[in-house]
Amino acid sequence: MLYSSINNPKIKKLNMLKQKKFRDKENIFMVEGDHLVKEAYNNGFLKEILIPEKSNYKLDVEINEISESVIKYLTELENPTGIFGICEKKQMKFKEGKILVLDGVQDPGNLGTIIRSSIAFNIDTIIINDKCADIYSSKVIRASQGMIFNANIIKEDLGKIIKNIKENHKIYATKVDGGKKLKDIEKTKKFVIIMGNEGNGVSEELVKMSDENIYIPMNEKCESLNVAVATSIILYELS
Repeated sequence: MLYSSINNPKIKKLNMLKQKKFRDKENIFMVEGDHLVKEAYNNGFLKEILIPEKSNYKLDVEINEISESVIKYLTELENPTGIFGICEKKQMKFKEGKILVLDGVQDPGNLGTIIRSSIAFNIDTIIINDKCADIYSSKVIRASQGMIFNANIIKEDLGKIIKNIKENHKIYATKVDGGKKLKDIEKTKKFVIIMGNEGNGVSEELVKMSDENIYIPMNEKCESLNVAVATSIILYELS
């Protein structure tokens, strides 16, 4: 089927997926571009694709064509490819092992980069709270380079879940001004790394629940690292 008007009810509905409240209500989200569409397809998230009219694009899901005007209406990119994927959210479950806890990471670019690094360094579960950016926003998904479709991400009350897993996991909270140097951390098969908000760091509640605080030694001229960069360094060191 060809959708040629931006006033089509379905197209207007898809455009509303740019809003978090609508993604939450419908339990679906949209991705844009060949790479992200194929990552979604390979991991079982993709339910439908929209492609430019008269395109030769084949995947084993529902396929519909869209006009140039619809592409311009739906896109969030400066140079759109015209390929959109409609994806269904999945319910993830907690897995023990290497755990990354994110306490209020609000920048979508940071969150997406952290998700990408988490896959690179074999994190079993990412736990976020409701203060974090929405993992299904287009900016997070693009920053993750589609690795969000390979990640096991759950949203929980952080204090509650850390209390429940503390017995079987070593808990490390990151702190700029104290604790143990990253290279001095004993490597274990089961650990929890807590990374904090860009401006405020890890909340005092979670710091108190940790077994140890850790930091990355650096040139004193540099006060702190971007949270995505710091997370990547820590996960690499512990991988």
